[in-house]
Formats: sequence, C-alpha cells, structure tokens
Amino acid sequence: MVSPAQARPETFPNSLESHNDFASMELSEVVSNTILSAYNGGLLNVNLSSPPAGEGLGSSGAATSPILTSNDALLFHEKCGTLIKLSNNNKTAERRRPLDEFNNGVVMTNRPLRDNEMFEIRIDKLVDKWSGSIEIGVTTHNPNSLEYPATMTNLQSGTIMMSGCGILTNGKGTRREYCEFSLDELQEGDHIGLTRKSNSALHFFINGIDQGVATPLTPPVVYGVVDLYGMAVKVTIVHNNNHSDRLRRNNAILRALSPEGALRRAAPAAQAEPERLLFHPNCGQKAAITHEGRTALRPHATDDFNHGVVLSSRALRDGEVFQVRIDKMVDKWAGSIEIGVTTHNPAYLQLPSTMTNLRSGTWMMTGNGVMHNGTTILDEYGHNLDRLKAGDTVGVVRREDGTLHFFVNGMTQGPAAWNVPPGVYAVVDLYGQAAQATIVDDVEVSPVPEPLPEGNNQVSPSSPSSGAGGSDLRFHQLHGSNAVITNGGRTALRHNCRSEFNDAIVISNRALRDGELFEIVIQKMVDRWSGSIEAGVTAIRPEDLEFPNTMTDIDYDTWMLSGTAIMQDGNTMRNNYGCDLDALGTGARIGMMRTAKGDLHYFINGQDQGAACSGLPPGKEVYAVVDLYGQCVQVSITNATGPMDNSLATSNTATEKSFPLHSPVAGVAHRFHSTCGKNVTLEEDGTRAVRAAGYAHGLVFSTKELRAEEVFEVKVEELDEKWAGSLRLGLTTLAPGEMGPGAGGSGPGLPPSLPELRTKTTWMVSSCEVRRDGQLQRMNYGRNLERLGVGSRVGVRRGADDTMHILVDGEDMGPAATGIAKNVWAVLDLYGPVRSVSIVSSTRLEESEGTQPPSPSSDTGSEGEEDDEGEEHGLGGQNEVGIIPTTLEFLENHGKNILLSNGNRTATRVASYNQGIVVINQPLVPQLLVQVRIDFLNRQWTSSLVLGVITCAPERLNFPASACALKRAAWLLRGRGVFHNGLKICEKFGPNLDTCPEGTIVGLRLDSSGGLHLHVNGVDQGVAVPDVPQPCHALVDLYGQCEQVTIVNPEPGAASGKSAGTQGDMEKADMVDGIKESVCWGPPPAASPLKSCEYHALCSRFRELLLLPEDYFMPPPKRSLCYCESCRKLRGDEAHRRRGEPPREYALPFGWCRFNLRVNPRLEAGTLTKKWHMAYHGSNVAAVRRVLDRGELGAGTASILSCRPLKGEPGVGFEEPGENCAPPREEQPPPVLLSPSLQYAGAETLASKVQFRDPKSQRTHQAQVAFQVLELGSRAGACRQALRCRWQVAQLHVWRPSTPSDGRSRGSPAPRPGTPLHALIWGT
Repeated sequence: MVSPAQARPETFPNSLESHNDFASMELSEVVSNTILSAYNGGLLNVNLSSPPAGEGLGSSGAATSPILTSNDALLFHEKCGTLIKLSNNNKTAERRRPLDEFNNGVVMTNRPLRDNEMFEIRIDKLVDKWSGSIEIGVTTHNPNSLEYPATMTNLQSGTIMMSGCGILTNGKGTRREYCEFSLDELQEGDHIGLTRKSNSALHFFINGIDQGVATPLTPPVVYGVVDLYGMAVKVTIVHNNNHSDRLRRNNAILRALSPEGALRRAAPAAQAEPERLLFHPNCGQKAAITHEGRTALRPHATDDFNHGVVLSSRALRDGEVFQVRIDKMVDKWAGSIEIGVTTHNPAYLQLPSTMTNLRSGTWMMTGNGVMHNGTTILDEYGHNLDRLKAGDTVGVVRREDGTLHFFVNGMTQGPAAWNVPPGVYAVVDLYGQAAQATIVDDVEVSPVPEPLPEGNNQVSPSSPSSGAGGSDLRFHQLHGSNAVITNGGRTALRHNCRSEFNDAIVISNRALRDGELFEIVIQKMVDRWSGSIEAGVTAIRPEDLEFPNTMTDIDYDTWMLSGTAIMQDGNTMRNNYGCDLDALGTGARIGMMRTAKGDLHYFINGQDQGAACSGLPPGKEVYAVVDLYGQCVQVSITNATGPMDNSLATSNTATEKSFPLHSPVAGVAHRFHSTCGKNVTLEEDGTRAVRAAGYAHGLVFSTKELRAEEVFEVKVEELDEKWAGSLRLGLTTLAPGEMGPGAGGSGPGLPPSLPELRTKTTWMVSSCEVRRDGQLQRMNYGRNLERLGVGSRVGVRRGADDTMHILVDGEDMGPAATGIAKNVWAVLDLYGPVRSVSIVSSTRLEESEGTQPPSPSSDTGSEGEEDDEGEEHGLGGQNEVGIIPTTLEFLENHGKNILLSNGNRTATRVASYNQGIVVINQPLVPQLLVQVRIDFLNRQWTSSLVLGVITCAPERLNFPASACALKRAAWLLRGRGVFHNGLKICEKFGPNLDTCPEGTIVGLRLDSSGGLHLHVNGVDQGVAVPDVPQPCHALVDLYGQCEQVTIVNPEPGAASGKSAGTQGDMEKADMVDGIKESVCWGPPPAASPLKSCEYHALCSRFRELLLLPEDYFMPPPKRSLCYCESCRKLRGDEAHRRRGEPPREYALPFGWCRFNLRVNPRLEAGTLTKKWHMAYHGSNVAAVRRVLDRGELGAGTASILSCRPLKGEPGVGFEEPGENCAPPREEQPPPVLLSPSLQYAGAETLASKVQFRDPKSQRTHQAQVAFQVLELGSRAGACRQALRCRWQVAQLHVWRPSTPSDGRSRGSPAPRPGTPLHALIWGT
C-alpha cells in the first residue's frame, strides 16, 4: 500500500474531481497516471495531463476540463528562422536542408506564455550528421520585431536557454549541470517542456519529469523559443487536450521512467519480452543478420569496411553481459570490431556508417580507447580490439551503479564510463577487419569486483606496487566531481579527460607529518588542454572542503604550485620557482613536504627544488592536495612517500643525488681554466668561480676541450639580486690562453661580457636567446636563464651531431645551435645576479681513441700523430662492444600478425604488411650490442624494417599497426630518418634501412652517455639519438618488405674485433683503408651487401672480360668493394676522408666499384704508413694489363695482347729487375696526373670510355678504369692499387688542370718499377 500522500501525484488531473464522468480523459489515462504515481512514490513531479485547476486557469474550480480555443492555443509564430518551414497549422516546425545546414532554425511562440502554462514540444525527427541538438527556452523579445539570429544562444539580452544539460542566460553559461538529462541525447518521440511559475521561477520538463528550478527570476512577459540546431530537424507543439498527443506523451514518460518494467505494467496484454539476446533485424546497409538473429556479418567484407552496425534486439538489464565471438576476419583493412552501448532504439534509429559517428547517447570501445558521442574519453583503456583474431570474444555490461565495463576473452578491462543511463542497447560495429560475429551465451567471464578495478588505471611497472611501501598515505574518498580514486586509494584519475579539464581535485587521507614526503608519479597525460598538474598543501580538512573547479580558487589556508608560480590563497606570491609543473611529462615524480620550520619544499624526480614558501602554520595540520588539471589525467602515489631523512627534512638547499659535487681529483673533475675575467677569482682547486666585484668581467672557461656528448655543468651558489640579467653560457673555439692571462695579467685580456667575445666563433645562450658571435640567431629557446635560483644547475653539451645543447636542472632543452666546430671549450659569463658557481660535472675517464665508438662526426683519418701501433690498437678497441646475453628473445606481447619461433628468437610476419612490431625482452644495457638479421624480404611491398627503442613498459603495451603510430616514448630509425613520437627529428642519417638486402645484420647500442648507436653489418653508423631515457627496450617493426628477422648472438671473441675470418686476420694495409673509410671488409656470413647488388655483379662481369689473372687480386671477401648508391648508404660512408701528413682530404669513389690487388710480400711493412696521401689516376682499358705487369703508371696505350711477357714471381705477377738489366734512360718519364677525387681523375679526357656487351643481359654499356694510389710529397709511391668500375649514369665532369695546391690534381714522376700498385677501378 502506498501512503495517501504518495497515492496522489502532485499534478493529478483536476478532471478526476469533476462531475463530467471524465469528459476529456479516458479511464486508461487515469489508471496510467495512478500507476506512475505509485511507481515513483511521489518523488517525481510527473505531469501527464492538462494544467491543474487554479494554475493559469483561474481558481473557480470549473466543473469541466478547460479546452483552449484556437485563438488561445500556443502555436509557432509565422516569423521564424530563414530555414524553417511551418506546417500543421503552425504546430510543426521543420528545418530545411538538414544535411547541409545546422543552424538558422529558430522558432518562437505566437504569444507570450502565461504563468503556470506548459509549453511542450515533441521531437519528430533527428539526423546524425551534426553534433549538438535542440535548444529550448524563453525570451523577452517580441518575434514581430526580432531579427532572428543563426542560433538563439547568440542573443545577448533577455534570453534564457537550456542547451545540453546546462542553462545559458544571454549566451553565457549560468548553470553547468542543471539536470541529469542532456538535450543532445534525446531521441525521436521525446518531449521537452517549460513553464514559468507564478513565483517567477522557470522550470524545464523532459518527458514530463520536472527538472527543477532553472532560474528563480524570470521576466513576467516571455515568449517560448525553440532552436532546431544540429541534429534536431523537426518538432511539434503538444497540446494536452489532444488525445493523440496525450497517448504519445504518456508512452514517452513510461519509456523514460522504466524502459523494461513500466511498459509491461502499463500494457499487460503486450507480448512478453524475449529473454534471449538477439541482433535486431534493423542493421547497417552492408550488414546481414543470420542464424535466427544470433549472427551478424558483412557479406562483402573485402569490398566495404563500414556500414556494419548491428544492435541488440532489446535493452540490456543491469549486470547482464552482452558478449560476441569474432567468427571471421579479413586482412584488407585497418581497424577492427567495435563494441558498446547506446540509448537509441534500433527500431527507430537511422544507422550511421560507423557507430562512432553518432553524436548522442553512445559509448563505444574502439581500438584500446573509449569514445562517448564520438569524442575520446579514455585513450589507453584496455586490450586493443584491433589486435583480436578469429575466435576471440568481446563483451559489455552496465552495472547497477551506472558504470560501464568491457570484457576481452572473458577478462574485465575495468570501468570505462560512469553515469550511463539504464535501458541501453548493446551495439556491435563490424568495422574494418571484423567480418562476422556471433552472440555467445553462458560464457564465463571474470566477475566485476566491487572496488573500481584497475583496467586502464593499472599502475605501470615503473609505478609503485599496490602492495609495497610502508606509508599509510592514500587519496581521500572525497574528491572533485570529475575525479575517480582506484587502486586502493593509491591512484587518482580524471575521467572524460578530453571533454573535461578541471573539477578533479584529490586530497590526502590524513594530514602530513613534519618531514614527511608525499610523492606522486604522473602516469597519463593528454595533449588537448593548456596547463597541467597543480600540487600543494591545504589546512582545510577534506570533510570541510567544498571542492571548487580548481584548487587555486580557494582563498584561505592553501599553498599551491602552478607552473612556476607559488600561490597562497589564490594569489601569486612568487614567480619563477625552480621547477615548472607544466613542463613535466609522463613518468615525472612530484613530491611535497613541510619541514619542522614551516617551510614547504617541492621535489622533482627526487631532487629538492628548495623552499617554495615559508610560514606555514606550525601547529596546524596540512593535507597534500593535487589538482588533476588540464593535460594531467592520472597520478599514483609512489613508494617514496613517507618520512624522509632528518637532514632532508630541515635542509633549505637542493640535494645532489643525481649530480654529486665531485672531489677535485686530477683527470676526473672538470675545472675552470686559469684564464678568466678580471673580476673572477677561482677557488677550491679551480672548481668554484666567484665574481668578486661589479656585474661584468665574469668570463670563465673549461680547462679542456669538450668531447662529443660531454656535459660541462655548474650549480648556482650565490645570487646578487641588485643586478638584472642572467648567467650566460655556451661554446667557443677560442683557446682560453689566447687573449691574455686575465685578472692581473698583461695582454689584451678578455672582454667584459660574453656577447662581446667575437675574436673566435662563439655560440652562447643568454636568458632565452641564442647568439653566435653576438648576433641573435634564435629567440624563446628553452627555459629562461633569468629564472635560475640558488641550487639550480645549468650545463652545456656538444652533441655528436655537431649541435649545442643547454641543460637546466638535468633537463635537456634541445639543440640550441647547429654546425658547432669540433674543437670547442665551454665558456660561462658570471653576469648580473649570478655571483658564484661551482662545477658539478666531471670528465669521462681517459680512453684510447679506439675504445670510443665512431660517430658520424668523428674524423678518424685526420689524426696525424697516431702511429701504426695506435692504428692496431684503435682497430681492436673500435669493436669492443659488449655482447648481448644468450637468453635474449622477443617478448610474447607483439603485433597480431607476428609468429614467434626458434625459442622466440625468430619473428615472422605471417599476414598483410603491418601489425608486425616485436620487442626484445630485456632492456638495453650500455655498451651491449643487440642485433637482428633480416632473413626474408617480400618484394611485393614497399618500405621495410623499422628499428628503434621505447621507454615505456612493453609487457602491457597495445601495439598499433605500425611503429610510426607510437606517439609517446618512442625513438625510431626508418629509411634514412630518425623519428621521435611520430615526428621526424633528423634526416639523412646512416644507410637507408629500406634498401637493406636479405642477410643484413642491424643492431642498436647505447653508449655510456645514453646515446643510441645504429650498427649495420658490424659498422657503427654513429649516434642517432642522444640522451635516450633508460630503461629502454629495442623494438623492431617487420613492416612492408621485411617479413622475418632473427636475433643474432655474436661469436666468441667478437668483442675484441676478431670475428671469424673477418677483421681478425686483416693485414695492416687493410686496416688503413678498411678502418679509415669506415668499411667493414668482413660482414657476417651471408650478410654482405654485395650479395644482391646488381651494379657490383655487372662490374665483376666486366672485369672477367678483361681476362686479368686472378692472382693479381685479393681473395674474397676482401677482393672488392662497391660504392654504388645503395651499398655506400648501407655502410653510411661519408663523402670525404682525411689522410697523410699533413692531413689532406680525398673523396671516396662514389659510383665506382673497387677491386683490391695483392700486396707484394717483399714490401716492407714500414712503407705502409698513413703519412702517405690518397689519390686517383685515370687510365684506359688497353693499359690495365701493362700497368699491372710492370707496376708502372704510364701513359702508354699498348693493347693487352701486345704486352711482352715479364719475369715475376709465380702467381704474383710483380717484376723483379735482373742483375744484367740495362740502366734506365736518363730522361724523365712523362708526368702522371693524380687527383684526390675521381670527379677529375675519372673525366673522359683522362679515363677514356670503352663499350662492352654484358654477357648476362646482352645489353651494351660503357666502362672506364682508374687506379687508386698512395703518394708521398712529389713522389708517387704505390703500396696497393685497386681497379674500380663505374657505370656512367651521371653527367661527366670535364677535367680542368690546376696547380697542385688546390687539391684537385697534380703531376708527379712515375713510380719506380717494381713498386706494388694500390688499387684498380672502373666506371661505366
């Protein structure tokens, strides 16, 4: 029994009290009203009939139900928006061209509304093309005189509108969440009404349910107004005295109140709803329903990738799991199945091409994210649906608390959405690869636990363990409206992060103790908003805190850090604090602590940033507070939370955990040079510099030149606030002693400031400006150095790619300048407020040159001091690369088209051209080389293997279709480019990975400073990415042509450079050319780039046509080296090298093929020295045999067939002059023209062309030949010669004679007969 107060609804029709035998109402309507009143317990104001007596109709208590005359009936005014068409006696309004236009659909009532009069409309038609929908309200403007706007919210006066779920007054939001219903989510057939009460309050009604007071003060004369905006196309005014309108309205109310039960109670004779879940017959254009509604498919899945939406035949009950099994997939498309729920009834829904296009009442899981009304609300929610295969299952369930959960193969993925209304229909979108799915019954799924499961909120492997840590600090259960607490109170996140940016304040569950650190780690960010996390403390208890939009709105007892600003009670009290919260990214740790003195300290990644503010009330409890604002979405409490060491709790200076102040040990710690500005004094053995007077004359230099990737870093120790400006630092080619000894010395001395140092090239950063020789090069670089405080660290680094980087508090600000010279010193200017600094960096331990891996910027051939023993040492050291563990294998988590075999050491892409990402199971260790071999290529595709590293945990990473789609914590090598998070950061690095043939071995190595090196066939291509965060995992994407790779373990001894049969048995001469030209003569077995080089094969066939004795040439694999475009890029050869004494440049023979000759065994090793220069000599085919037989570079043109036989050692071909030989002629032979570049030596005037027919292809080609020789001074001495062959595909350069000093060509006497030649070349 219901109580008498509940048995009568608030708006029970007055016609029940009349003596007209219900003249204007049917009995069924009265019964329906009574049932609804009992169902709602009187809690809802359900208006099912005409207005009650006494409200707008007088208080006479008429015996009959009033029926308005046509003159009094509310209609739409004839004057309306430009696209509106009125019909049905002006009761219906429709927006024309709804698929082309979304606005200009404003209509108003024909007269003002009376007090307590209901103005109600029914939505007749919607389209799903636009976002936003109907808006309704009142306005004081008379429609006769109003110039109608495009949309009513543009009107800036006299207008109150409901839009979405909020209220706008004069176009500005006054109530953000007026009701739980949103107008954007209403369906066709729903009713919307409004009334102005006699007390001036405005109420809105949705399907008869009063949403409460929208505004308490409404002008007395207002017109009803409807804006047919966006999806809303057609509406009709509803009059309660119309029987048909009443029935439609009552059905809409029943549906809103109880989508399942109420309809059966109102119509008990209706057919019982089927228990079994089926697919509704109304489905997408390209979809079909079979097997009695249990199976949905796209019959032509290879022709179309969308229009495959199917819905359940009935609404889901609370806790009911809707689950489907993927029966069939196709590999033609990207993307796959999507699943979710919608409030739309499938019987009336105009199905879109894909469900994510629907802009109302829809929640979908797509890929590994969740979308609501077409907008992403969770980026990384759970298992990636795009990686599922045939046989996998996906499901969805709505719990009683309104949370939505998804299942993959029976495992819950956690909460995906909150406040999902009841009565939603399940929806499956057979998109892309998904071709067929079947509903699954009675499949066990893991129960949804009562506490919010982790799902996407799971703490990453780098985050604190939920069970670890001894601190009881957690997030309080009270928090902002958009915040969610999970993981046992250790994790906080902001849901709807792409549609909401605030209202996500979380606070600690208890007050902080003195010296206790509260530390969190940022786990997730979005790039949609400006601003980021804000953190601080408050003396307000969580129970007393009315959570505002953002914590900086609180005006008492609150201290917050926002960006770099310290704020107290909402007011900025200090700018330019030592850290910037807006600059932090995923993985950064933020801590806060109140000391016993009442100081507030912040910690970034464990480093104390110093006192942010002081004077926190010592006797008052303070709680840690975090505002998940803007870009910051999710944080977790770390294990570092808890009491800290007493020294840290009371210290006011920054700690030096990561950057210790090294003791001045000779050869280890950096020092300042004794040459410095006149106001500078050096202390503590040259590790501390103090400006004793003034504000200028504070230049200091590093003692030694900076090596590649070496950081010179100082800490600010003392500031003098009376001066303006900033510390300046950079790199200079000026040796510190060149301008005088400085203070107290003689000579010109140093300029007063760094911008005036222009005698030698100097690059510097001042404030946030980059200058070269005082000239402005760039503005707004990095953090402003004027913001440095005591304890701040600042450093400079010269990159291996000839760039200058500035580091502030350990954070690299990126390249400030490029083209930095090789020999540079660090230079600082103690200018303005910075009075003293101390060095906190140290040099790397002294190493032999050979132990340092070569880089693109290294110039190994220019060191004239090195002797032969140094070369040997360099050879051995160059390959001293750590060996990878034998247990290395690929992770089980990989792209869906990958099949692992050979103990997970071989990865094969078994389908399509993508979805082939694999990751090495162990993180990269410095100096350990990780290599894979390309086993198989499929030439039907383009592009090929992609190599790189990721710094996020790969075990739970949902891999995209290709590595280039990784948008965070990824550095990739693709083609010849270097990419970071999908953006190219470097071009033309190393060889083109797309041209690597089968058998090529590629590898990655981290050096001791964190630089990432690429290795190809054992050759280090240099630093691709400096300062890679650690730990990181090597990643390989089997993309395009690359279909199979295998992890390679180096053979024993590889670390010492003695690979079997390769560099271990190199002769000294091989080292000279092999190492100095960065050529790996002995690539791993079956991995030679020459294996598939057609150009090299053609050159070899031409050499065979010359019938030259094989004994002239070195045996394989040292016989030849190809310099065609593909081969030289694969090795990463530089265009020029330096050699000889003094060092001179020579060009590598790009476009030619070199065949190496044997060295005369009688030649003394001492003649093989790098003091000799490298040069080329153009020749012709007819003279090749004679030159080889005689060992003489001459201008003769005798035919090979006419050459006289010569004495020589058997099998060698070198002539030894006999004892009775005639003495040589007195006259000098004609000069031999040599050039350090084949651009000139290979000109047609010096190296004539000859035509020949390729015996394999029968095509005609032209060839040229040239010799490569070593020469010393004016005497050309040949220690080895090679014959090169180049096919003439480029424009020929005409040889121009020049003097020997210009480095192009020179004339030299012919070498002595009997001296071995160096190299032989041809070109076609």
